[in-house]
Amino acid sequence: MFRKLGTLAVAAIAGTAIATGALAQDFSFKFQSSDPAGNPNFILQQGWAESVKEKTGGRVVIELLPVESIVAHNETQDAIAAGILDGHVTDTSYFSGKDPAFGLIANPVGAWSAPEEMFDFMSSGGGKELMNELLEPYGLHFIGATTPGLEAFVSKVPLNGVDDLKGLKVRAPEGLVQQVFAAAGAAPVNLPGSEVFTSLDKGVIDAADYSVFSTNQAQGLHDVAPNPVYPGFHSMPLVEISISKAKWDALPDDLKTALEESVAAFAQVQVAALAENDMKAVEAAKAGGKITVSDWPAEERAKFRTIATGEWAKVAERSESARKVYDTLTGYLKEKGLMQ
Repeated sequence: MFRKLGTLAVAAIAGTAIATGALAQDFSFKFQSSDPAGNPNFILQQGWAESVKEKTGGRVVIELLPVESIVAHNETQDAIAAGILDGHVTDTSYFSGKDPAFGLIANPVGAWSAPEEMFDFMSSGGGKELMNELLEPYGLHFIGATTPGLEAFVSKVPLNGVDDLKGLKVRAPEGLVQQVFAAAGAAPVNLPGSEVFTSLDKGVIDAADYSVFSTNQAQGLHDVAPNPVYPGFHSMPLVEISISKAKWDALPDDLKTALEESVAAFAQVQVAALAENDMKAVEAAKAGGKITVSDWPAEERAKFRTIATGEWAKVAERSESARKVYDTLTGYLKEKGLMQ
């Protein structure tokens, strides 16, 4: 199914190819994803890479590699700066150790109730400019943002509200997401996505902030953690598509525009494809009778958001960049009526 979606994504994203008179390859880039091969997100990302080739008439070719093909999931930024990789498709939270601002902009837990809100912030609320201010000192340029959407939550044990998080060993990206879970009483663990299934199966962790419901289902996570929370109460990650700044600067303007347009189109394709599959996966899980899906009541979701927003301000005190992200983000949310 997802391979078909990947093919459809190429057609949806590519649009009209840039007229070149020939299919000569002018630029070849090696990107690494933070998702493993076979993961639905990775398959859709491969569709984006193919769409770039079609959209540019073959002038730009991107080889997309799965997580840890060249370096670890949290080392791609350094690898791009060193010229080992040309770009990445990754959760920005993985670089919170370098600057807490990465964690705050990547996943301001509780801020977004729909992907469109985050996309609008990135395109017209100052988010894109913030990303480049953060990335360019490390030798990267931010092309655009995508997201798998509002994540579900995977758990081996029943979770019916915030109190059930106390003492829970939960896999979560480093930075703000871990900080919020810790503030809620959980015990966060930093693991790459490729280790989530094994860690749940062996009892290393009790739960995981991993991906959307359909992806969790496709990866077999519900087989070892049959108490998911859906819709998710916590997370909608910013997945950045970034490239070496030097190689971006070397591109002609028409190819820069083509890459930006391809990412914007891919974001819509990814969100729509995974949302449709979420609905089907939830229906199948409930019908199977082996999985108990919990939907937190509004008051429990409000409790978690209150914890989360209290942590944003703490992150803002840790660096000048984090303060700028906090001010820009909260200003946008207040202007849009999304925050008191």
